[in-house]
Amino acid sequence: MSDQNNWERGVLEKLAMSALLEQRRTRHWNIFFRTLTFAFLFLVFFAMMGWLSSSDKTLSTGKHTALIDLQGEISSDSAASADNLIPSLQDAFADKGTQGVILRINSPGGSPVQAGQINDEIRRQRALHPTIPLYVVVEDICASGGYYIAVAADKIFVDKASLIGSIGVRMDGFGFTGLMEKLGVERRLVTAGANKGFLDPFTASKPEQQEFAKQMLAEIHQQFIQVVKAGRGKRLKETPDTFSGLVWNGEKSIELGLSDGYGSVESVARDVIKQENIVNFTVKEGFADRLAKRFGAGVMSQLGYAAHSSATLH
Repeated sequence: MSDQNNWERGVLEKLAMSALLEQRRTRHWNIFFRTLTFAFLFLVFFAMMGWLSSSDKTLSTGKHTALIDLQGEISSDSAASADNLIPSLQDAFADKGTQGVILRINSPGGSPVQAGQINDEIRRQRALHPTIPLYVVVEDICASGGYYIAVAADKIFVDKASLIGSIGVRMDGFGFTGLMEKLGVERRLVTAGANKGFLDPFTASKPEQQEFAKQMLAEIHQQFIQVVKAGRGKRLKETPDTFSGLVWNGEKSIELGLSDGYGSVESVARDVIKQENIVNFTVKEGFADRLAKRFGAGVMSQLGYAAHSSATLH
């Protein structure tokens, strides 16, 4: 009987110990996830306050050339967004030591809306500060939406091998109807409004919707053309190919009046603005900004968010 009692006591002690260990593990994991959640919330808060975004403008002492970088695809959720570029432009022009602004562009293009907002802000700042010139310096490529922005500058400087132009608009996507038929997949789309499923990739393309899309792109293309003509003025040597979407190298772009001459950031600061002291005013995304964007994108993905085709200046 004593052996049985000892055995039962041993089993109960092991069960109790296992339960305690499991509670400790659960408590540790809860603490870990709470700490992780609070850390993320703090990072998001810091990002909203602007504490983790930075530029070199604090280094602005005395007279200088203000530099702003526009790198990569132009979109609302990229570093090359209006939300980032517009504050950079405002800070650069507002600084009392700024003798001139250089916008360094290396971009294949992107959103016509974002490009248009940046173009508008450049022209607004130039009107507010008529004594401060703004020059664009092109690195590898300044095409489509990038060029839409560049034409707002006083002058555009390139390398002879830079790629310039692509004055056109595109809307692209995919059609999966043939593949769906082979797989035996049926598309069930219910809409209120005859064109609510406009250019849906899982249903057959309708000629009337294709024509509507072409007309819409043609209208945006005309907006682009007018912006280029207004920005370049009499310098532009228009040919039948100028607004066809073709891209030219830097040397040819000077001949066509799409750009003004050769130059780098250093040479423009030294020889054109006459101020070699360069201060970078580019608003840089901090870690929390990037984390918040990725977190937001992940949440939208989990909610089943789907993006439709949109016009791009590429």
